[in-house]
Amino acid sequence: MTVASLITTTGYNNGMDELPIIYKDSEILVVNKPAGLSVLPEGWDKDAPYLVKLLEEKLGTVWVVHRLDKFTSGVIVFALTADAHRSLNIQFEKHEAEKVYRAITVGVPGWKERATKFPLRVNVGHKHRTMVDNKNGVRAETRFRVLNWRDEFALVEASPMTGRTHQIRVHAYALGYPLLGDVLYSAPETDVISRPALHAYSLSFNHPASGERVKFTAPYPDDFKEALERLNL
Repeated sequence: MTVASLITTTGYNNGMDELPIIYKDSEILVVNKPAGLSVLPEGWDKDAPYLVKLLEEKLGTVWVVHRLDKFTSGVIVFALTADAHRSLNIQFEKHEAEKVYRAITVGVPGWKERATKFPLRVNVGHKHRTMVDNKNGVRAETRFRVLNWRDEFALVEASPMTGRTHQIRVHAYALGYPLLGDVLYSAPETDVISRPALHAYSLSFNHPASGERVKFTAPYPDDFKEALERLNL
């Protein structure tokens, strides 16, 4: 399924006037979310634009199924009917939907593949970070795979088996390889990219109407592509 189009938006001041739709039918809407745009309203800035508002101004009601962090780009699915919302919610809750991210790490892992299960506790301290907490944390699992590397950086694939806040970022940091640009989790300052180098690359699930397994892929945004080029990845 590859039906691409654009929604022209107003009031979004992050340099994008269009939101790319990867696919749309009567049941689902799949979007390539730009970095810097929240999915839902931010509590500290209720007047800031957010993805759901921009979509609903053009398409009417959309149902949120899952979220991406404000500064994470990539593929996200919304339901367009109540039945589709129920179906997708069940799939995400049962971990039947498969999410694959691409990320750039500071440091090259000494392994090709690695699964980590550090338990996580969210919203810690005044910076509201997520932290590894072996005593009070909740179950979290991420599977990493190194795709390419050069010098002190690597392009990795990350598949979260659970859906904790900042899960990939914290698990990468806990393994000793923070994401490029992720100063919240101890990455050094950089001029290569102005956000954590994390992109939701693909998403697969069973279509809520047909039951067919579908997969959608989101192209890298410009800042992620430029980072890869500068680092020769």
